[in-house]
Amino acid sequence: MFTPQELREKMHGASEVPHEIINQIHQKRLLQIWVPKLYGGLGLRLNQGLKILFDWSKIDGSLGWMFTLCAGANFFSRNLKPKLAKELFADAKTCFGGSGMIGGTAEKQTDGTFLINGLWHFATGAPHLSHFTLNAKLTENGNSLLDESGSELIRSFVISKNQAEIIPNWKSMGMRATGTYSFKVENVKVSKDYSFIYDEFFTDDVLDKIPFRIFADLTLLVNYLGMASHFAEEAIVIRPHLDLNLFNSRIAKAMEKVIEFADEIEFLLTHSQLIISEKQFEIHEYSSDVVESLSHQILEMYFHLGLKATHTDSAIYQVFCDYFTATQHSNFRKELKEDYHHTIKRI
Repeated sequence: MFTPQELREKMHGASEVPHEIINQIHQKRLLQIWVPKLYGGLGLRLNQGLKILFDWSKIDGSLGWMFTLCAGANFFSRNLKPKLAKELFADAKTCFGGSGMIGGTAEKQTDGTFLINGLWHFATGAPHLSHFTLNAKLTENGNSLLDESGSELIRSFVISKNQAEIIPNWKSMGMRATGTYSFKVENVKVSKDYSFIYDEFFTDDVLDKIPFRIFADLTLLVNYLGMASHFAEEAIVIRPHLDLNLFNSRIAKAMEKVIEFADEIEFLLTHSQLIISEKQFEIHEYSSDVVESLSHQILEMYFHLGLKATHTDSAIYQVFCDYFTATQHSNFRKELKEDYHHTIKRI
């Protein structure tokens, strides 16, 4: 396995994760940290997985982000029927990834299959995926299918990579090696077995019961903490006199709090206690505040680094661009805070 420094050197300036790195990741099944052991995955506990995500994000922002999003998509192994999940994840290279948006339709056919058409954006790791996951509106004879309340029915699907057309259209200043592209699907017929519902599980594990909001908050937060820690390392290279002890201490304390949250959530769920909305809100508020504080501190630090930090081929410039691209993810954006109480009631 490559050392952290070797990984960092290979990722510097890369436009996608190099295949030799992907191959080693597959050999260790590291993208299957959340896949249950009975399917061949690592089946890690929440705290174990979060520590790994932090370490990879600290090595390189794009690498950590791809790792997090693809491992997160592989979590859907738990939503598939066991026979299919076991079949798919028998292969160490099986890697899900896709989009959370509702980008198309799934037309119900007379034989019970679905015909999928649509365009989905922001599928991280697209060049390395074995399967795409997507959300689509269910239709029949061109009309939307509705639930009992009159809302449109949405279903998630898994399709093979060769059934989708990848559109390499990522234009952001950072996270350039994440392979975050759009993908298009035209008239692809999918069996009902390859569809799933987010909150319907076929495994019996504590992780199945973790609210998606908490899982998203904690897995993304450790990415920001990892990138911030990497930024501090590169800042010291440029300005050795900078005192970053307090900054690094805050990152360490935030990671301790993340693990504390993870342990608390697993303990409550292990003892059949519900995760109340106030706990979800507490975790989200804490995570949002940490990201906001980190962002201000990194900007303040950047002002003291001089022209070297603006060189587009420098390591610190890449970390800076990665961090401030990643923080544009809607999860922790400031304007969402006011609406969170309303959102949590719908989860």
